[in-house]
Amino acid sequence: MASGGVHIPIDDEYTNGREVGEDDDDHYSYSSGRTVATTSTMYRHENGRTYHAYRGMSTAEYWQPNDSKQNNAEAILHHICLMTLEDRLYLAPIGSSPRRILDVGTGTGIWATDMADKFANAQVIGTDLSPVPPGMQPDNVTFEVDDCCSAWVYPENHFDFVHIRGLFGSIADWPKFYKEAYRHLRPGGHIEQIEWSVHVRSADGTLSPSSVLAQWPQTFVHAGRLTGKTFEIAENMAGLIREAGFVEVVEKRFKWPVGPWSSDPKLKEIGKWNLLSWEEGMEGWVMAAYTRVLGWSYQQVQEWLIEVRKALRDRRRHVYHEVRLVYARKPS
Repeated sequence: MASGGVHIPIDDEYTNGREVGEDDDDHYSYSSGRTVATTSTMYRHENGRTYHAYRGMSTAEYWQPNDSKQNNAEAILHHICLMTLEDRLYLAPIGSSPRRILDVGTGTGIWATDMADKFANAQVIGTDLSPVPPGMQPDNVTFEVDDCCSAWVYPENHFDFVHIRGLFGSIADWPKFYKEAYRHLRPGGHIEQIEWSVHVRSADGTLSPSSVLAQWPQTFVHAGRLTGKTFEIAENMAGLIREAGFVEVVEKRFKWPVGPWSSDPKLKEIGKWNLLSWEEGMEGWVMAAYTRVLGWSYQQVQEWLIEVRKALRDRRRHVYHEVRLVYARKPS
């Protein structure tokens, strides 16, 4: 079952205002209280950013940095997800008392920590290639450094809920990944995944095929083909989850404007935060993929990002990208 997004109304007053320029940076500044310090012995340094160094694996295994700048971007994305889901951490019907919850690719651990706060009697585990430094986490959440592409070490039929968010471009064998999730969920347990499409779309035909933002997804798709790790899992995860044996598969689709150009109050607020997310996160999204896989230089990446930022700040461009959430149940 699928649920589609609605048409995005456009705020003409915003569109006809002055273009957002370099002097507006302070308006979009953001400082998260959840930033964490890097541990130099655990991370690798490349192009001014830090990346995981799990078990001596090549940094090509995962493309996103794990430094404080990217952690700020992750906090912004978490906030946008909460706005999108109307302050809910998930949509799957997991009941009021799940006992064991697994958050795969936990990142900063913000979702797992919030779930541990919500379900004080549950055991919550967050796994990632990079460590989550100790903080003010509840006692019922544990963070483990692990590779979700390897065999899962947990008992079969163990978890009530497996949660995945933002792993596009990170998994080479998605069918195998979903089979692992299926095997380790108890009968009747749920899986939920939320991913955002790399494809930027126009709400009113203002995005020409030759524009910078139209070219943006092409580089990701190409990098995914070269590495064997697709960046288009958002478009395919519902079918793959169903093929893994899950039932009652539900897909929800949302639209995230890039910029506050919509006249719809909720979408305007999401768009404002999403533009901030791009501003804060885009260097981390592209640096590794472009330099390691596509052979770009650091300077070429920075010049490209200048063009992308300029396009994003053009009030005449009403662009958005789709976000999909899928949840499903393991048969009882």
